[in-house]
Amino acid sequence: MALFPRPILVNGATHSAQQFRMLVRDLANGAEGITQGDDLKITQRSTPGAGVSVADGSGVVRGRANTFQGAYAACNIGSVNVDIAATGSGAGRSDMVILRVEDPEYEGTLNPATDQIAYFQVLSGVSSSATAIPDGRTGIPLARIDIPASTSTITNAMITDLRKVANPRRFFQQEIQSPASLSTDISGTSGTFSNFSTASGWSIAVPDWATRAIIKIDVGQLRYNTAAYFGQIRATFGASLTVQPVNLDDNQTGTRRGTVVFGDTLTIPAAYRGTTQTLRVQACGLSPNPGKVGVDSSTTLIAGIQFIEAPR
Repeated sequence: MALFPRPILVNGATHSAQQFRMLVRDLANGAEGITQGDDLKITQRSTPGAGVSVADGSGVVRGRANTFQGAYAACNIGSVNVDIAATGSGAGRSDMVILRVEDPEYEGTLNPATDQIAYFQVLSGVSSSATAIPDGRTGIPLARIDIPASTSTITNAMITDLRKVANPRRFFQQEIQSPASLSTDISGTSGTFSNFSTASGWSIAVPDWATRAIIKIDVGQLRYNTAAYFGQIRATFGASLTVQPVNLDDNQTGTRRGTVVFGDTLTIPAAYRGTTQTLRVQACGLSPNPGKVGVDSSTTLIAGIQFIEAPR
């Protein structure tokens, strides 16, 4: 039978496990991985010892034993300890911890009524650069543990996070500002950044799931005056993040205009999530700069900010 004759969900109908697995696959857009950025994170135990701790959370695991196996939704509530074998004196070893699904409909002999079909499994002796399950079994990688020789205690320094978010959340916003008047000119040669006094910046709400921000800023038209200007322009985001500066190298005289584009990818600190932070453009003069730069009512500043979710 090529077509499931009764679509999910129809009153009075019976649906196979495979049909629900295909539904999970469809809802996940065919992707697999953890659900949210802090799910199933592997760390050292609260008291470091011969194993690791897996945090709570959920994920989607795509079946690999059959083309139409579908995908499995798995959930871990509370932390779970997973044992890691000690290494001998001869050499170190790399192990991979995965979330494994072993469905007896397609492989193995587990009994779903009494056995764990989803479990955390340690693949011992993988490559020290491995990031994917080496033999293609049904599962998702969570972490690689690179263990030195003669070691029985696992610490965070040995753990490489391999998790991927199945369908990471993204949010894009664009903000525009036009100063009402001419700002205080920025000049000098000290390399000290100053805010454009009439461009107050933007108040940006940071999603509580965001781990990265891709920021692109267009400024047109900057106002240069007096002699040739040499310096840099950048933006600050909150108190601790800086959008990478680019050079302003205007080799002219008199009053004139110029446009600049710059941007960066920033890692969002945990303290920023769920808060509002100010994004603001700054400039500085560098030696041998005799000129001045500012913004005025003929200037438009455009900021595009895309927040992205990744494992954290």
